[in-house]
Amino acid sequence: MKPDALRMILGAFAFAVVAAAAQAGPAADQPIVLDTPTGNVAGSLIAPASKGPIPVALIIAGSGPTDRNGNSSALPGANNSLMLLAQALGDAGIASVRYDKRGIAASLPAGPSEAYLRFETYVDDAAGWIAMLRRDPRFSSVTVIGHSEGSLIGMLAAKKAGANAFVSVAGVARGAADVLRTQFAGKLPPALAAQNEAALVSLEGGRTTTSAPKELAALYRDSVQPYLISWFKYVPAERIAGLDMPVLIVQGTTDIQVAVGEAEALKKARPQARLTIIPGMNHVLKMVDAPMPAHLASYSDPALPVAPALVTALVDFVRALPAK
Repeated sequence: MKPDALRMILGAFAFAVVAAAAQAGPAADQPIVLDTPTGNVAGSLIAPASKGPIPVALIIAGSGPTDRNGNSSALPGANNSLMLLAQALGDAGIASVRYDKRGIAASLPAGPSEAYLRFETYVDDAAGWIAMLRRDPRFSSVTVIGHSEGSLIGMLAAKKAGANAFVSVAGVARGAADVLRTQFAGKLPPALAAQNEAALVSLEGGRTTTSAPKELAALYRDSVQPYLISWFKYVPAERIAGLDMPVLIVQGTTDIQVAVGEAEALKKARPQARLTIIPGMNHVLKMVDAPMPAHLASYSDPALPVAPALVTALVDFVRALPAK
């Protein structure tokens, strides 16, 4: 066969492979469940085909009623940020598990009543997922990726269950009580501000309070105070400093919920960590550098892809890890 003919055949074969890959679309979700004594926690697994063990990432969603895909029932529409991130990792040959936190979406039946929920409940579930993935022979390493509040959950669970690596995405460095102080600063009348501070101090000290202002009952109602106490005692900067594994810290510059300074403070607490600042990435991991209305619209726009620089940073970090 002549060289030109051979090149034509090989070129046609390469084109067919690329076309088939394009038509295949994103990696498909497979259902996966964490079976616990107090109910099942439902998740989605993306496991790219491989001849041998591959890395896997456990993706932990942020605060409030945020599901495995990064969508909150408190907001109109879906952004699908975490689903898009999982698909991008799958395209790069990295498996992932993302899940509905206990009490959210498909994991709603496993949720305890508010009075019995503790921050450690979420940490224990994440640790359970890590332990499951570490036992799975399909996976060569387990990386925890925690987004927003999921960053603190993830760093605690990564240490508890012995993950291979940890990634904080849009995570804060300060304790939750200090974050609330910042959010309330200058927004309350003096008398109400004093009552708010008294409530925060009491809860930080591990004590419930009966003097919380009624105007802030949605935050300080009796049934939620035990959860706040369990949450307030953890300071992310202190906890990330105690991790004995590779750490990556990622933050976007157009995040209106978490400032770049939080990522820098986490880096200061953990000097060995890799810090990646992504210009133009917002809190839902999309590239948005626009006036506020357009910015907020991204929270409900599933057509916007996640920031390519985020995917690159994660893929490079995970691929460099040694096998478990």
